[in-house]
Amino acid sequence: MSEEIVYAHLKLRDSVKKENMQKSEKHRGEVPSAPSCSQHKTVLILILLCLLMLVGLGVLGGLFHTTLETEIIKSNELQGIKEELQRNISLQLMLNHNSSKIIGNLSAMLQKTATQLCRELYKKEPEHKCKPCPKGSKWYKDSCYFKLGGLRTWQKSEIQCSVQNASLLKIKNKSVLEFVKSERLNNYWLGLSPRKDQAKSEKLTETIFLSAGFEGSMPDLSKMYCGHIQGMYVYYSPCIWEKNVMCEGTASNVQVESVLNDLPEESL
Repeated sequence: MSEEIVYAHLKLRDSVKKENMQKSEKHRGEVPSAPSCSQHKTVLILILLCLLMLVGLGVLGGLFHTTLETEIIKSNELQGIKEELQRNISLQLMLNHNSSKIIGNLSAMLQKTATQLCRELYKKEPEHKCKPCPKGSKWYKDSCYFKLGGLRTWQKSEIQCSVQNASLLKIKNKSVLEFVKSERLNNYWLGLSPRKDQAKSEKLTETIFLSAGFEGSMPDLSKMYCGHIQGMYVYYSPCIWEKNVMCEGTASNVQVESVLNDLPEESL
C-alpha cells in the first residue's frame, strides 16, 4: 500500500514537473515573438527619421551653398563696380589736372602776349589804357615809377611813397640802373638805409643797393645822413634836408581785355 502511494506521489510530481516544463517551453516560445515585431517597427521608424534628417540636412546644405554662391557673385560684382568707379574717378582727376595745367599754360601765354602787345602800345601812347601803372607814372619791366611834386625830407618822402603802396627809388639790377640813368635824375632821395656818418660820394651802381632798406623803428634822423642821386653819383646829406622824390611801386598785371578791345578787327 505504501509503495502505491509513493508511486502515485512520484508520478504526480513528474506530471507537475512535466506540465511546468511545457508551460515554460510555451512561454519561452511565445514571448520573444511579440517583442521582435515591435523592435522591427521601431528600427524602421528610426531609419526613416534618420533618412528624413539627412534629406533635410542635404536640402539645407544645398540652400546654404546656393545662397553663398549668390552672395559671392554679388560681392564680386560690387567689387568690380567699385574698382571701375575708382578707375573712372582717377582718370577724371587726371584729366582735370591735365586740363587745369593746359588752361594755366594757355592763360600764362595769353598774359605774356597781352603784356608784350601792351608794351608796344605804351611806346606809342604812354597813357594807353592797357598800362598797368597809375596815370602819370612810367612803366618799366615789372615796376611803376612816379615823381612826387615838391621837396620833402627823407622821412616824409618814405612815408609819402608808402601811402601810395610804393617805396623810395631802389636800383635792384643793371637793367633798372640803365633806366635810372636815362631819367637823368638830380637831387632825388634814394631808398638807402640812413647812416650815422657822412660817407664820401660814390659812383652809382647796383651794388650800392645790395644791403636791405631801412626797417624797424625810425631812429632820430636829425643827426643821420641819407643817400640821394646826383647824376651818375650818390651823395649823402642830412636826412632832414629836403629833396626831390621818386617812388617805385609794383606794376599790376596787364588786363587782357584792355589789349584785345583795342586791337584792329583784322588782327582778331
